[in-house]
Amino acid sequence: MSVLTQKETPSPAVMEDFLPINGTDYVELYVSNSKQAAHYYKTAFGYQDYAYKGLETGEKNTESYVLAQDKIRLVLTSPLHSNSEIGRHIDKHGDGVKVIALWVDDATDAWKQTTSRGAISFMEPTVEEDEHGRVVRSGIHTYGEVVHIFVERKDYKGLFLPGFTKWTTTYNPPTVGLKYVDHMVGNVALGRMNYWVKFYEDVMGFKNILTFDDNDISTEYTALMSKVMSSGNGYIKFPINEPAAGKKKSQVEEYLDFYEDEGVQHIAVATDDIVDTVTKLRDRGVEFLRVPSTYYDTILDRVGKIDEDLTPLRELGILIDRDDEGYLLQLFTKPVQSRPTMFFEIIQRKGARSFGKGNFKALFEAIEREQELRGTL
Repeated sequence: MSVLTQKETPSPAVMEDFLPINGTDYVELYVSNSKQAAHYYKTAFGYQDYAYKGLETGEKNTESYVLAQDKIRLVLTSPLHSNSEIGRHIDKHGDGVKVIALWVDDATDAWKQTTSRGAISFMEPTVEEDEHGRVVRSGIHTYGEVVHIFVERKDYKGLFLPGFTKWTTTYNPPTVGLKYVDHMVGNVALGRMNYWVKFYEDVMGFKNILTFDDNDISTEYTALMSKVMSSGNGYIKFPINEPAAGKKKSQVEEYLDFYEDEGVQHIAVATDDIVDTVTKLRDRGVEFLRVPSTYYDTILDRVGKIDEDLTPLRELGILIDRDDEGYLLQLFTKPVQSRPTMFFEIIQRKGARSFGKGNFKALFEAIEREQELRGTL
C-alpha cells in the first residue's frame, strides 16, 4: 500500500490550477553507496525498509533502496558500473538530491503543460506496468541538475513503482516521528534567483508567497536573499536562495563551491513533537547546529507565550519564531555528507506558515561558526 494519503479537496480557485499537485511523491538522492546510505538513514533518522531494485530484481546498472517514514519516501540510488551518468553526477556533486518527484493525477498533461510553457523535457510521458497495474511518469529539468518527475499512480496498486520489490530486513530501528516533507530549499547562483522564480511562476503556476532580502537574512559577515515559491494549492513549497554581497563567503557560496552547481540545500521534514523527535535523533548521533544559550534569555519576549516548556528547547537548541497565524519550532542538522552541502531541517508548525525569519541571524551565525571551523568562511 502506498504511504501517500488521499489528497484533500481543493477550493474552487485551486481547481483552476493548470498544474494541480497532490504532494511530494518521493525524493531521490544519488549516493556513492546506496546500501550504506540506507543503513545510515534507518539508524540515524528512523526510516523503514520499503522497496528495492537492483541485481536481484533484474536491474543491471543501478541499485536503489526506498525508505519510508509516514508520508516521506527517500530513494537512494547508486551506479553498479563505472563511467555512468549517475557516477558522473556523484563525482561532481557528491551525494545529493537528483529527483523531486511530484504526485499528480495526470503525468502526461503535467508534462504537456510545463513543456509548452518553456520547460526542458527530462522524461517524456512513460507508462510502466507490472501485475499491480500501471504508473505514468514524466519529467522536466529545473535548476542545476535537479529534475521534477511527475508521478501518476491512480491505476497502480503496487508498493512503489514497477521494477521494485518489497524490501524487508530484520533491522528496522523505531521511527522518530517524521511526518512529511514541509518544504525543500534550492541554492542558485548570484543573479539567478529571479530567473528561477519566474520559471516556477510561468512554467508551473507557482506563486511567490514570501521574499527575504539581505536586510532580513544577514550577519556582520554574510548575507543571502530568498524567495518562497508555492504551488497553487499550497501543498508544495520551494524557497530559492541566492548569495548576497558580504564581507565573507556566505553559506550559499560555500554550497555552490562544494556542490559545484546549483542544487537542493536542505529538506525540511515535519514532526508533531519536535522535542521528542530531536531527542531521538540526537541520541542516534545526528548532529545539529547550535545557537548561543543567550538566544533563549529574551526569546519569549519576542515570540510570546508558547505551549512548550522552554527548558528542553534550550537544552536541544530548538529555535522558535512566530507569525500572524501562530508559531513554529525548528532545528537544522549539520551537513549529512562529507561535503558541506545538503542538510535537513526538523520543523513543527503550531499554526505558523512562515519559515523562521526571526531566527535567521542566530542561525546564520551558527552556520558561520561551522564555516570558520571548516576554513571556508
